[in-house]
Amino acid sequence: MNEYNDAAAQQTPKFSFEILPPLKGNSVYKVYGIIDKLKEFNPAYINITSHHSEYVYKEQPDGSLRRVSVRKRPGTVAIAAAIQNKYGIPAVPHIICKGFTKEETEYALLDLNFLGIQNLLLLRGDCKSLETMQQNSELYHEHATDLQAQVNLFNQGYSLDGTRIQGIETPFTYGMACYPEKHEEAPNMASDLYWAKKKVDAGASYLVTQMFFDNQKYFDFVARCREAGIKVPIIPGIKPIVFANQLTVLPRVFRSDIPEDLANALLACRSEEEVRAVGVEWGIAQCRELIANGVDALHFYTFLASDSVRRIAEAIY
Repeated sequence: MNEYNDAAAQQTPKFSFEILPPLKGNSVYKVYGIIDKLKEFNPAYINITSHHSEYVYKEQPDGSLRRVSVRKRPGTVAIAAAIQNKYGIPAVPHIICKGFTKEETEYALLDLNFLGIQNLLLLRGDCKSLETMQQNSELYHEHATDLQAQVNLFNQGYSLDGTRIQGIETPFTYGMACYPEKHEEAPNMASDLYWAKKKVDAGASYLVTQMFFDNQKYFDFVARCREAGIKVPIIPGIKPIVFANQLTVLPRVFRSDIPEDLANALLACRSEEEVRAVGVEWGIAQCRELIANGVDALHFYTFLASDSVRRIAEAIY
């Protein structure tokens, strides 16, 4: 993001974090509560995740089942606008291609343009829960780079059908994802680097990493990126561990390796409170090492971990 252009001149790293829209039917004030807890650390921006609809089967009074489309966490665009309006902090909504048609994406871009929200994070999104019909390549983008091409076209003032779009005074800037430990579907790290460079060459102004717990994996990844000619900021994504079961869940879901020292410390915990303390201690040490090695921006994943993120931020900001 543009906020990072002068980051090297700062004595402390830029702080940012990611939040989820509230579950359908829940109050936006739960989101505000997280922001109120963390805003004193002067966030450069706040990410808002995006979630596609899923099909569920609901039993009817006659005992039959009816298929219903449900979006559990709607409101990404609205939450982004509310954050900027209430706090004056740049909001970065996630735009994902899986589960959203190309036309739905265009409508979202139009809404964001009207609202003056100019920064995005472009992602493929999870496709494991999608039905076959939602993966039709004529209606849906297959990869994040395909979504990127649509945003680039929009920035040039063109809609999907080639007609002109008036009034795009400030084109979107955007970041994209990268994977220090390799994307689960990539055949090898060289392939991951190839696609990371494609994203940057096509206009991504920064990359933000999937969560990792071993800093050496990040340092090695950045070194390979620089050798490959990737010069944009590569922002580390930090996730404090807060539950004992994350020792097995995070490696399975996110393919994040848990260092042996951290695993042993978590296995020795006798309560979730001790687990959270270990997670905070590891997060502080991880961030301090990153900063000591010249990292000038840190991005935190706060889902179920906002209290831990606050404790880490208190120690390093």
